This record gives sequence, C-alpha cells and structure tokens, in this order.
Amino acid sequence: MTTSKTVILTLALLLLASCASKRIKTNTYPAPKREFRGAWIQAVNGQWTGIGRDAMQRELTRELNALQADGINAILFQVRVEGDALYASQLEPWSRYLTGQQGTPPNPYWDPLEWMVNECHRRGMELHAWINPYRAKTKGTSQLATTHQYILHPERCFAYDDLLIFDPGVPENRDFICRVATDIVARYDVDGLHIDDYFYPYPVAGVPIPDDASYARYGQGRNRGDWRRDNVNLFIRQLHDAVRATKPWVKFGVSPFGIYRNQRSWEMGSATNGTQNYDDLYADVLEWVRQGWVDYNIPQLYWEIGHRAADYATLIQWWNHYAGKRPLFIGQDAERIVKHNQLQQKYDLQRSMPAVQGSCQWYARYVADNTGNYGAALRANYHRTPALQPLMPWIDKKKPGHVRKLKALWAADGYMLFWTAPKARGEMDRARQYVVYRFAKGEETDIDNPAAIVAITSDTWLQLPYATGKQKYTYVVTALDRLHNESRPSKITVKL
Repeated sequence: MTTSKTVILTLALLLLASCASKRIKTNTYPAPKREFRGAWIQAVNGQWTGIGRDAMQRELTRELNALQADGINAILFQVRVEGDALYASQLEPWSRYLTGQQGTPPNPYWDPLEWMVNECHRRGMELHAWINPYRAKTKGTSQLATTHQYILHPERCFAYDDLLIFDPGVPENRDFICRVATDIVARYDVDGLHIDDYFYPYPVAGVPIPDDASYARYGQGRNRGDWRRDNVNLFIRQLHDAVRATKPWVKFGVSPFGIYRNQRSWEMGSATNGTQNYDDLYADVLEWVRQGWVDYNIPQLYWEIGHRAADYATLIQWWNHYAGKRPLFIGQDAERIVKHNQLQQKYDLQRSMPAVQGSCQWYARYVADNTGNYGAALRANYHRTPALQPLMPWIDKKKPGHVRKLKALWAADGYMLFWTAPKARGEMDRARQYVVYRFAKGEETDIDNPAAIVAITSDTWLQLPYATGKQKYTYVVTALDRLHNESRPSKITVKL
C-alpha cells in the first residue's frame, strides 16, 4: 500500500472511531458482490437440550428463514461439544446437549446435521460443521457415556478448571479427532469443517496445565511453550490435510480468540491487553495462515470500538495487516454491537479493510429474533444485495462451463426462464447453483454489480415478472461450482 493511501485510510479509521457514539444511518461502503455472511448456531448453551425433534426443527426453521431474509449465506452449526455428537456417529456418543443424556439417541430418531445440511442448501446457504476439538467434558456435565473417549482412554486427557481436555500433546488424540472430522466430511454434504477458539485451556490464575506426563514422554527437553504450540500446529496441519484428502472442495476454517499477541509480549503485537492466542492458548494462528493450513480465519472481535483493553478498531486493523494470506472474516458480537450502537461504524471498518472478506454473527438466534433491529438493519442495508462466497483459488480456480439452451417460454406457472446445466467432468466442475442478473434497456450488463442479481438458485428455471410485454430486459445467467467459481455469462433479451 502506498504512503498516501495509508494516510488516507488511517484518517478515515480515526474519523470512524471518533463517531462511535453517534448514530449513522447511511452505509458508507457498499456491499460487495462476494462476501462471507455467516452465523453461528450453538448447542453448548443448552438451547436444544431435551426439547425433542419437532420443537427443534420448528425453531431451526424459523431461524433459517429469518437469517436467509437477513442475507446470511453460511451457517456454522455446532455438532461436537465435548467428545460427543449431534449427528449419527459410530465414534462418539449422542450429545446430552441434544437429548439430555449423553449416549441416548434422539426419540423420535433423527439426524440434526443431515437435516441442517438439507435445509441450508435448500435456502442457498453453506453449512459448515462446527466441532470443538479438545474439550472432552464441559463444566455442566456430570456423567459421561460408557463409549466416551475419556472412559475408554482416561490417560489421554487431563482435568483443568472442572473441564476435561483431550491432551494436545498426545498423538493419539490428534489422530482420533481427525478421524471424527473426516467421518463427518465423508458422510455429510457439508461445505466446511469449522473449529472454534478452544485449544489449550483458557488459563486460570495460579493453576498450571497438568500435562507433565505427556511433556515427559514427548517433550524431549524442549521449551514447554514451544512444544505446546507445535502440538497444536501439528494438529491443524493434520486436520487440514485430512479434510482436503477426503473431499477436496470442503473448506477448513478456524475462529480463534480475537487477540494474537499484545505489544508487551511482542513488538508487532496489537496495542491491547488481554488473553493471547500465542502465549496463553498456544495457538499460533499466524503460522496457520502463513502455511495455508486454514482456508479461512474468523477472529472473534467481540469488543466495542473504544474498548480500553481490546479496541475493535485497533484489532481489525491488526488482523487485516498480518493475516491477509487467507480470507479473513470478522467474528461480530451482535448483542454488544446493539448495546453500543456501533453497527454502522463496524461495517464501515470491516468493508474498508482490503483483507477482510466478510463477517460471522455471534449468535444466530439474536440476529433471527431481530433484537435491537439488528436483523432488519442487515436486511435493509448491509446485506440488501445478495453475495457470492469469496473465492478460494488455492482449492480450485477452474470455472464451470456456461449454461446452455437459455430460453424464455410460457408455462403453466407463467412466463419462465429455462436453461440447461453445463457439462462437467467431475464433482469439482459440476454446477451447484446459478446466478441470474437482470438489466433494463440501455443499462450496462455489468455482472460485477450485485444490485443486478435477482436470484442465486439451484434450480434451472426462474419465473419472470411478466407485466405488459412492452418493457425490454436483458437476463444473464451464470453457473457456480462448489467453490463459487463463476462461469462466463449466457444472456437473453425478453419483453416483460
């Protein structure tokens, strides 16, 4: 970036931060055509515990409908909380966060992950299966199933702050977690495999991590901090490679804590004061980005602009500068944004950063409930136009073939636009969705303009809004593959 551009951007960010307490109603930065717009649906808060299939499906349907209308295009759905499963698994027991008793299957029987994959895809959303890799027991769990890994292999875990942790220093744990992940990826049509911010446990003052046994066996006299970081690095690389080998189109992403390192620990760290990924959780996130072991990164920047210890504006600039080699999405705390009235400022900051390609909302129900008009603001302003997913050319950059036999015909349901799917040699080339653009007479057919998108659909047809038959429009249809590579356009002119 040139010096002049840096000065301009810095002045703009300072101005935005100074306006943090003011209500700004205009969207300074227009929505891009490609943007990750995710939302986390969690199980760990117990919202699904024991409510049964029908009630859970009704609530999830309500949330997905609202989130779709709010422009959300990816759901991160928690399916593994504590060495358990919110899906049919032969490796781990059914979760108590689903049925109320670990190891007890749902009754009536159903598979929440399979159901969510189908429901999200029907709405044009991606589904990323979200697992917690290292937590073996939460604080609220008093009984584990006889098939739980801790019961079978207690020597592979340690207790910390009333939690049980799969010891990251034990190679068998890395292997087993990768088996769990690849089992999910192999059996379900997920678009991504997602892990959260829990690596080595969040530190409790005066309580050391009890990993003496694994350190004595595997540490080889190394600095213990470096050894712990290497353990996590080995796991991240192994998990990435396992996912890619199972289904090469499935994305692997992580959502780390929002501070990598503070300046007091490292001169290039952020001007913050809080828990650190590198020093406290032994998560070297920048190394994962540099090495390409993650396909996307969603640091949890939940603090407000102006926070004394962890200012949002400071942190988003830091991540933008240091972690741009892979798509960077920002974890947003919707409740805190509403409390401090900072939606406009945060979206302006987010969209002003060249490395930032989207955001993810914590948490989905808050947005779906439209608390503080948050969902309505996304719908009416920030997500007013549809968005394709960011490109990931290191996975796949080949465009699918263009749609064929594009034509407009009268049918029983009205005036319809029909097309035929392009030919494909394999799964990576197959068209999964189509983008339909509309342009009025005399309007430039600019498919980079998201305002021209009238539909992103998996169908090979679209009903046209026929009126008098006197207005001329150009319709453009493109094909998208699994990685949202877009084909060259096919176009037709119709009178509506």
